[in-house]
Amino acid sequence: MRLAREERADLADLLASLTPAQWDAPSLCAGWRVRDVVAHMFSYEELSPVGLVMRFVRGGILPGRVNGAGVAAYAGHSPADLLALVRDHQQPRGLTAGFGGRIALTDGVIHHQDVRRPLGLPREIPADRLRVALDFARTAPTIGAAKRVRGLTLAATDLDWSAGTGPVVEGPAESLLMAIAGRRGAARELTGPGRPVLAARLPG
Repeated sequence: MRLAREERADLADLLASLTPAQWDAPSLCAGWRVRDVVAHMFSYEELSPVGLVMRFVRGGILPGRVNGAGVAAYAGHSPADLLALVRDHQQPRGLTAGFGGRIALTDGVIHHQDVRRPLGLPREIPADRLRVALDFARTAPTIGAAKRVRGLTLAATDLDWSAGTGPVVEGPAESLLMAIAGRRGAARELTGPGRPVLAARLPG
C-alpha cells in the first residue's frame, strides 16, 4: 500500500506539469488520451460495492466496456478536476485497494508509463515498485498476462528479478512489465530466444 501511495504521488507530480495539449495527447491505450487514462485509473475509487457491481453489469462484464463506462463518467472533468481527483485519492480504496494495494500499484505503474512513453518523458521507476508490479502482473486476471508469458522465463537485466520456466525473454524491468501488460512496442526492447514467442502473443 505504501508503494501504491508513492506511485500515485509521482503520477500527480507528472500530471501537474503537463500542458493542455499533453493532457489531450494519445496514450498507449488504444483510443484513449492522457486524460482518459487518468479518468480510468481513478474511476473506481468512489464506487460503493453496489456501484461497482452495477458498473460491471452495465458493461456486460466485458473489461473494455466496463473500463469505457468509467472513462465516460469523467468525460466532463477538466485537467484541473482530474488532477484534484488524483491528489484526493493518494490512498487506494475500494477495488484498487485489493491484494494489499497491489492492484493500485500495478495498475498505476503501467498506466503511468502509458502516459509517459508517448510524451517522451522517461523516468526511473523505483526497483521495489517494479518487483511487486512484475510479480502481480504475471497472474492478475485483468491484465491477461498469464497466457502471454506461459512457457517463458522472464528475466530483468537491471534488477534482481526473474520468473517462469522455458525460453528466456530478458530486458529492462519496465520493458518486461509493459510487454506482459500487452504493450506491443515494449517487446522491441527485449531480447532472448523467447522474445518472438512473447511478441507473437501481444495484441495489434
